Amino acid sequence: MPKRERNDIELLRTWTLPSKATLGSSVRAHGILLEMRARLPVSSKKSLILEAGELVLAMPAEAKSEFNAAAGIVSAAMTDIGNLPVIPREIQDILTIKPGERHRWLADGRLPSAGTRTVRLAGRARQITFHVFDPKVVEALLDSGTVDEWREDDIAAAAENRRRAAYKAKLTRSLKKGASSPAPGAGSGDASAELAGWEEFGQDGFLR
Repeated sequence: MPKRERNDIELLRTWTLPSKATLGSSVRAHGILLEMRARLPVSSKKSLILEAGELVLAMPAEAKSEFNAAAGIVSAAMTDIGNLPVIPREIQDILTIKPGERHRWLADGRLPSAGTRTVRLAGRARQITFHVFDPKVVEALLDSGTVDEWREDDIAAAAENRRRAAYKAKLTRSLKKGASSPAPGAGSGDASAELAGWEEFGQDGFLR
């Protein structure tokens, strides 16, 4: 917090964010801050900041009642901080994965969803809905190295898909080439012209 702001502050309280809650992610820590601010009255939101891995609540002395109310809300929320759902940008930072990987693993069931959340974008009327994740599941994935195995599986699957696509393309070209080639003995003219004596046979009247 800037020094010029500390001069007017006499009420101060801090809460350390445990690593089990942040899972080693600064993005997750910032997400926890936003979650805590969302629970505070509008007038108190900006008084809570994140500083060096701690939530810091600071107000001037004359705001004692407001300070105590805000401190009580944050303290109560901290008891269950480790169970806050993990949102998309947090899980991507925690597991060091890309959005495409998150979408793919979520779609095929490898990455289980803990439900969805709908929020309104700041300053806009539009709402967005996204999947959230169980922090215990995320922690297990982080500790097990499963993400690396998923990436290896994806590489193998992509290689197999390329092999199949190449074989299919080759087979299609072969079929097209075979269809465009004339059948043995086929000619561009009348087939009857190739039969010896056919004209005489016709003149004798056997076809009339």
